[in-house]
Amino acid sequence: MSGCAARRYVAAALGRCRARGPPLWEPTPPRGPRTLSAGAAVALPPLLLPPRRHLSSRNRPEGKVLETVGVFEAPKQHGKYETGQLFLHSVFGYRGIVLFPWQARLYDRDVASPVTEKSENAAGHGSKEVKGKTHTYYQVLIDARDCPHISQRSQTEAVTFLANHDDSRALYAIPGLDYVSHEDILPYSSTDQVPIQHELFERFLMYDQTKVPPFVARDTLCAWQEKNHPWLELSDVHRETTENIRVTVIPFYMGMREAQNSHVYWWRYCIRLENLDSEVVQLRERHWRIFSLSGTLETVRGRGVVGREPVLSKEQPAFQYSSHVSLQASSGHMWGTFRFERPDGSHFDVRIPPFSLESNKDEKTPPSGLHW
Repeated sequence: MSGCAARRYVAAALGRCRARGPPLWEPTPPRGPRTLSAGAAVALPPLLLPPRRHLSSRNRPEGKVLETVGVFEAPKQHGKYETGQLFLHSVFGYRGIVLFPWQARLYDRDVASPVTEKSENAAGHGSKEVKGKTHTYYQVLIDARDCPHISQRSQTEAVTFLANHDDSRALYAIPGLDYVSHEDILPYSSTDQVPIQHELFERFLMYDQTKVPPFVARDTLCAWQEKNHPWLELSDVHRETTENIRVTVIPFYMGMREAQNSHVYWWRYCIRLENLDSEVVQLRERHWRIFSLSGTLETVRGRGVVGREPVLSKEQPAFQYSSHVSLQASSGHMWGTFRFERPDGSHFDVRIPPFSLESNKDEKTPPSGLHW
């Protein structure tokens, strides 16, 4: 089942529930290891099953049954979710669990301010001067069982660090960690003591039936967060929409390395592309401008992103990926455009909102506590 169809059913289910809602289901074979059919990472309430054509042998192999995995809860309109909250991602459809929240500054160029100043940047287009507003994001674990079903819409997100040795280009990655906006969370509860399959789940969380939610942080999670705070922290989020294509960028500082008697600063940036219209479009090219405080301005052009040219449709409207950039200065900024193609062969450019690359003021040692 497509992500869009799943979201419609989930939205309908949540609209019918109050404090608690209908069960969350996933297909499971009667014997052997559990496997998920295409799109089955998003499970459906029993009274809102899709039309029979969605339950063909291709999507629901012979012999599969539906198994309860949880019960939907009403999304929080105010406040924030606690550590241990289970959820379904409203856009990508994977199951996950909240590790801890971040307070980010959201710079939304789609929100008009009373007095909007515009300035021309080197890319040749107007850039709104916007003020950041506080918004809640969450560090989460992704259920490994759902990763194969989101691979065409999102990378299996990972937090990357500079490796703790002399190779300045080596990266260390922890897969299945994502950053999720508050409005993307569809909360649910489960009686399963290990509801999420991830190698860090039982290292970071433990079951306590007296708590709500019943999964609480272990000391290892608290120590890991404190020790690696500079490389985990989400501080700024940038968002802008062009011709119904919304681009969201989240940059992360990764640290500094010495290479050939000079300092090299590294950042990771996560980009989410969302098609807010019903017309099918395909990303064809990227065009980046990267300015360094050292005075250099670099131009990067190429086909697609991370080796892909994703299609954004009504059924699969979003795509997410991460990449890295390094500068020989402690700060800089990036901006650019994505070129999309319509079904009739025409093209249009979508602005990538300009974002700063800032190093942490208090330089610290490389991340530790990553090897278990």
